[in-house]
Amino acid sequence: MEPDSFLTFIWAVIIAVGVLVYVLLDGFDLGIGILFPVFAVGEDRDQAINSIAPVWDGNETWLVLGGGGLFAAFPLAYAILLPATYPLIIAMLLGLVFRGVAFEFRWRDQGHRKYWDAAFTTGSLVAAFSQGMILGAILQGIKIANRAYAGGWVDWLSPFSVLTGLSVVIGYALLGSCWLIWKTEGPVQEQAFRLARRTAWGTLAAMAAVSAATPLLHTAYWARWFTMPNVLFAAQVPLLTLITAFLLMRALERRSEVMPFLCALALFILGFIGLGISLYPYVLPPSLTFWDAATSARGQAFMLVGALLTMPFILGYTGWAYWVFRGKVGAHGYH
Repeated sequence: MEPDSFLTFIWAVIIAVGVLVYVLLDGFDLGIGILFPVFAVGEDRDQAINSIAPVWDGNETWLVLGGGGLFAAFPLAYAILLPATYPLIIAMLLGLVFRGVAFEFRWRDQGHRKYWDAAFTTGSLVAAFSQGMILGAILQGIKIANRAYAGGWVDWLSPFSVLTGLSVVIGYALLGSCWLIWKTEGPVQEQAFRLARRTAWGTLAAMAAVSAATPLLHTAYWARWFTMPNVLFAAQVPLLTLITAFLLMRALERRSEVMPFLCALALFILGFIGLGISLYPYVLPPSLTFWDAATSARGQAFMLVGALLTMPFILGYTGWAYWVFRGKVGAHGYH
């Protein structure tokens, strides 16, 4: 049975939303890991890590949804993407494992806490950088022949993928610092304000660099951004980005606690929309569309029923966790 065009589009949206929510939620706790060495050893670090303790496990649920959904709904894309980026995916998973283990063991093995803190930072940095490089590898294009990966072991490595890797690291650091502004107080919050200003400028510079380089990768990207009538819609994304950047800087100047985090989330959402403009309708550019990679209509419909039944529970417990732990956090937990 052939793929259904409408169901294929629905599944593309579900996976895109899953990836975006993962980036937004796990991005700030990876960002805290990236910034961790900047905070003083002792109560400052404890306060920073306690701010994400109730939610970081649940944040990674969305990565499972994105990866599992890709495997189930677009198996051909999954079968091509993995061999094209195996080293990066392995590095990302190892980074997440190291971060998770270090998160737990730094409390239970205090005699070696400095090593667990180092593992927490290293794992967060490796995971974030790998995710950015995977994005860069997809954007620059993956070689496909006879419905299989046709490239080499390190085709993913390029100046552009390094740029996207560094950009994600800086962006996650911005999310992490803005989260700490919202959830902490005292010296940690003061440090977070300083870090947010620096990482905000770094994130904007990184977004500008990636945005300038992406249309030069493929003529199709250029056409989607700079030909009529596409440019009339696409131009709204950089315009909204500039407005959001202004609001972020003003919120930091006024020492707002919630607004910086919301603006940082908005920057990521706008960046994600920009990626969608560049990529659609390709799941793996420059040749594999969502419809080329989709599974059968029967399989899509069967999985959609499961997704519609489970996603409300995921959204429910995620929202409940953030509501329960909605206050400020100290060195010894929420209060």
